[in-house]
Parts: sequence; C-alpha cells; structure tokens
Amino acid sequence: MPVALHTATRSSDIDFDWIHHKTMAPVGYKRIDKSTGKEVDTEDIVRGIAIDRGRYVVLGPEEIEAAFPKTTRTVEIEAFVDAGEIPFVQYERPYYLAPDGRSAPKVYALLREALLATRRVAVGRVVIHAKQHLAVVVPSGRALVLNLLRWGEEIRPVDRLELPPAGTKAAGLKPAELAMARRVIEDMTARWNPDDYRDSFKERIMALVDAKSDAGDVETVGALEDAPGRPAGAEVIDLTELLKQSLGRKTTAKASPRSRRSAGHARGRAAAAR
Repeated sequence: MPVALHTATRSSDIDFDWIHHKTMAPVGYKRIDKSTGKEVDTEDIVRGIAIDRGRYVVLGPEEIEAAFPKTTRTVEIEAFVDAGEIPFVQYERPYYLAPDGRSAPKVYALLREALLATRRVAVGRVVIHAKQHLAVVVPSGRALVLNLLRWGEEIRPVDRLELPPAGTKAAGLKPAELAMARRVIEDMTARWNPDDYRDSFKERIMALVDAKSDAGDVETVGALEDAPGRPAGAEVIDLTELLKQSLGRKTTAKASPRSRRSAGHARGRAAAAR
C-alpha cells in the first residue's frame, strides 16, 4: 500500500539571528581549530567518536556510509502492540500518512479499521534523512499517523528520581485532601481544544517586532553566511502490509518447531513505490 508522508507539525519557534552590535554585521558559522584558532576547510575535517578523554576513533566517509541503514522510502512493520503500552515519553514527532495511488485508499482504510478494531498500533522502523528511526503507526480519526519514537536507551529510568510512593496511603494523603483535589479537577475540566492555548512569548515578541518595524526602527544587515546544509532525505514513505505472505509464514510456522522459531523474527515489509 503506497502512502505519502506529510509533516504533521510546523515550527513556532522565533528565529533569532546573531548580529554584531557595533558593526551590525551578521555573525556566521565558522569551523575553528581550537588549538590554533584558525578556520579549517571542510575537506580537512574528519569525524571521530570519543572513547575516552582525549582519545578518539576516527572514521572515514566510506566506513560511515557503509553503516548507514539500507532501507529507504519504506516502513518495516515488526510487531503490533496494544495502543496503551508505549509510554508518552517515548513519542517524538508525528507525520501524517495519506494513501498514494489508485488502489491505496481501500488498503489504507483496511489497515486503519483493523488497528481500531483490535486497539493495536504497528511498530516498525523507517529511514528519514539517512537516519533510522523507531516508529509507530497509529490510527487517528480518518488518518494514519506515523509517529517517530525515541529508542529505549534514550529514555532515562524514572527510578533514579526521588518520587513519592504510589498510592494514597503510602504517599500519606488524607481522604479530605484527595476529595478537595478531585473537586478542583472537576471544576477546571474542559473539552480539549488546541486553539485555546497560544504561545504568549512568540506573540509578544512578534508584536514588539511589528511595532518597531512600523516606527522605522530597523537596522540594515548584510547577507548571512549559509548554515551547514542537511543531507536530502526521503519525502515519501511507502507502507505495504503483505497479508498473504505473513499468513503464509504463520501457517508454515505451525508445521514444525523450527518454523515457529523463524516466524518469531518475521517482519511485515513495506515495498517502495517510485
């Protein structure tokens, strides 16, 4: 089932550029040798991974390229899990998936409705901008959302924090205190509407910018040096659920113990549509 990948969010950050306060010249990007203070050409820079203080393993471009994940423009589904099992702290960035192709809408709807009926989400891997991500496909209304996940090793364990024990008695909470807290929550309960919440800092800064611009309080600054570019990545991701092949593997798995062991590692793959 070919699908197109669409960014589901947009940045609302304010873009501050660096400017020298005396000359009104832009402060750009330079690669400086920290031992000499001199600028270094791009072709003289190699990449290294620190293994100890002051000790690095240097990797060449070919070695780094060989380690890049080979799967592109696809989503490899590895498992279906209960929707509530993935903690919110692991979700990172959402993308909308839209059917792309004449036959795609029906298969798209089939996957969406099957996930809704089973209350499952699809966990897999995807490569975006030459970087491999853990991801989950989640039904959201009429859409399927591909949400990038943080790897498990990126999540800090909560047991390192000094937290009160779970449960009202263990935490030393009195029934009257809990009742009062519940009343406050009930009184402040409202329907969720994201438009009710605005970035007040951005609005105040942009109002100040507009006021100064209207008053003619504007400085002339030279062209900024281009920031280091990012490698181009895939803009379209294709998702294919090979139902017949998956069912065939399960049938074969029941035939022998060896097949059952192999089936545990089977993956649903997404075929790329060019």
